[in-house]
This record gives sequence, C-alpha cells and structure tokens, in this order.
Amino acid sequence: MSSSRRSVANRLRNAVRGLRGDGRGWILIAVALGWAFTLGLRFLVPALLPQIKSTFEVTNATAGLAITTLWVGYALMQFPAGVLIDRIGERTLLTTSLCLSGVSLCLIGLSPVFVVFFAGSTAFGLGSGLYGPSRGTVLSRTYTRNAGAAFGVTLAVGSIGSAVLPNVATTVVGKIGWRYILAGLSIPFFVVAVLAWRVVPERLGTTRGESTDGGVEESTHGGNLDSESADGEPADTALFDRRMLRDIVRTLSDRSIFLAVVSMALLLFVFQGLTAFLPTYLQTKGMSQQTAALLFGVMFIAGAVSQIAAGGAADRIGVKPVLLAVTAIGVVTPVALTLASGTAVLAVVVSILGTRMAIVPVNNAYVVRALPEHIEGSAWGFLRTGFFLVGSTGSTFVGYFVDANRFDFAFLVLAGLSAIALGLYTMLPDAE
Repeated sequence: MSSSRRSVANRLRNAVRGLRGDGRGWILIAVALGWAFTLGLRFLVPALLPQIKSTFEVTNATAGLAITTLWVGYALMQFPAGVLIDRIGERTLLTTSLCLSGVSLCLIGLSPVFVVFFAGSTAFGLGSGLYGPSRGTVLSRTYTRNAGAAFGVTLAVGSIGSAVLPNVATTVVGKIGWRYILAGLSIPFFVVAVLAWRVVPERLGTTRGESTDGGVEESTHGGNLDSESADGEPADTALFDRRMLRDIVRTLSDRSIFLAVVSMALLLFVFQGLTAFLPTYLQTKGMSQQTAALLFGVMFIAGAVSQIAAGGAADRIGVKPVLLAVTAIGVVTPVALTLASGTAVLAVVVSILGTRMAIVPVNNAYVVRALPEHIEGSAWGFLRTGFFLVGSTGSTFVGYFVDANRFDFAFLVLAGLSAIALGLYTMLPDAE
C-alpha cells in the first residue's frame, strides 16, 4: 500500500515538473486558486439544496432550474469573454470575473426571496463565465510544450475546491446557515482577484511561443489595437466583425474540433445532471447529508488525481487513447450507481465516477491547441458557449425525473449519452 502511495506521489510530482520558472509558477497558482473557488461554488449549491429548498419552499425541478440558469449565464459569457481576450487580455478578464463572482455571492446569500436567489445565481454564472476562456488561453500560451499537465493541475485544484467546499459547508450549515456560508465566500474571490492582477502578465503584443529557457516569448504580432493587420490594412478595432465570425465558424469544419466539441457538450450535460443531484440521490439510499457530501467530495478528489494523471498521459501517449479510456469508464459508472447499495460500495462507485473529470483537461488542451492563433480566444469562447449551453440543461433534465420519482431512469439515460460521446471519440484521427 505504501509503495502504491509513493508511486502515485511520484507520478504527481513528475506531472508538475517544468511548470515553474520565469514567473510561470505564480501564474499557475493564481489561475488554479481562482478556478478552485469558481468551480467549487457551483458544486456547493447542490450540497446545500435541502436547506435552500426548505427556505424558499421550491421543488427539485425548480431548484435544478436555478442551477441551470447559473450554467446558462456561464455559457452565454464564453463567446464575449473569448472575444475580449483578443482585445484586452487575460489579466483584466480574470480579475473582473473574480470580483463580479464575489459580488454575486453577496446577492445570493442575502436574497430575501427565491427570485433574488435565482437572479444571483444567474449573475454568478455571468461573472464566472469570464474565467473559463481566459484561464484556458493563458495556460495554453504560458505552457506550450506541456499544456496538458498545466490544464490537468489547474482543473485538479478546481476539483479539490469542489470537494472541500461542500464538505465544510455541510459541516457548519447547521450552526451558521447557508446564507452566511455563500456570502462569506465572496472574500476569497476578492483576495485571489488581487493576486491575479499582480502576477498574470498583459497579453497585448504577445504571440504563443516559448523561449529556449522555458519562458514565454513576446512579439509584436496581433498586439495593439491601433496597429495594422498582417496584410497592411488597418486593424479592425471593433469588438466583433463578420470576418471573425466566418473564421470562427470555419473552425467547426475541422473534423477533429467538431468531434471533440460535440462529445464535450454531451459529457457536460451528463456531468451537470449527475453532480446537480448526486448528494440528493445518495440521501435516497439512506445516507445522511454529511455522509453524502463526504462522498461527493471523494468524487472530486478522485477527479483531481485523474485530471493530473490524464493531462500528463495525454502529453506522453496522445489524446485519443486517454479520451477513449476515461469515457469508457464514464459509460459504466452511472449504471453501477443505480445498482450499488451500502456506503462502502457507493464510495467505490462514486470514486470511479470522479475519473470522468479527466476528460476535461485533455479535451480542452486538444481543442485550444488546434485553433487558429489569430482568433484563438474568440473561437474558444464561441465553442465553450455552445457546449456549456447544452450541458447546462442537464440539471433541469434530472430534476424533472427526480420529481417524477424516476431517478434511476435519468441516470441510465446519462449513461447512454456518454456512450454516444465515446463513439464520437473513436472517430478522432489517430495521428495528431
């Protein structure tokens, strides 16, 4: 057992080697911490659903709709955020996102009626929506040779946040209430916003590239808005234009990008449906709220380890084998969840379920790397808007079946959608 733990620790250390130096380590820390709170807050609400539903006296479907609107707000901001990356840079967007998220948490925590809670959830989705695209492009630019590992570490830290926050919240919710928990968590958002502003470099005037000493090279290509374009024409200073849209839509003609994006949309729908009601589902199997939250956290810890391992594995052996292996496991686990009983067995199944999170860093790094650099941010935001809009409806879908007392059927449908995504991944080119 000890040798196994040492082996895992060695693999994790190897995965994060080469991610430091020339200020890159601080960039990774700031981006990862911001993602830990941003992602953790989205999964904190499902853990507190019993108290929130009791306060506002709403159904599972209505509560699921509130979670859906959070994700819809997040999705709708992906494309504007992507366009803004190419215009004002990641540092401004990351900082703004963290500040807006903090303000919206105060609104959620102080909401007197469900309508205000609903609006606060949407506002959190909109504010946090600025984070995802800028997180992706700043990592892709900073880590050109080991983007998979950098994505894996960042998303793993996010998974740890998703594991820790719900468990802490369910432990103290009986003493301080869900309102103070959510409003109080605005403070770390503001703290990380200051860190991000200090350590993330300006993007204007840079192109993706890495110097021989491992740092990020800078050039004047695609920089100042008052510069000329490559063909000698004045650069378009508008936020968005028809040529950009044409170039972005053209990226979907790339078979690899199209397959990866459609697969991710399906898998996000599944993931959102599973995570929005997993604590509630575990309680229907006889668990207490705290035990269900603990298993919910175990899932994210398993996801964190898987994300780091998968990111490094994709850099070594390629994207397709990793995506196929992880997605295949993701097909089986929702079915196993409906059949399992007993805390020990459910803990094992939920841990394996968490490995599906490894799909995200591998898929994201794959797509971002394939995008044309001159529209990288815009195209990435556009694609993220599409698959997050699809994924956001997963919680409403499952909530409807929960109210109809058909929880197991909903999870079997999610397993079927995972199987479709697996089939799409098999059609990815073998050579990258």
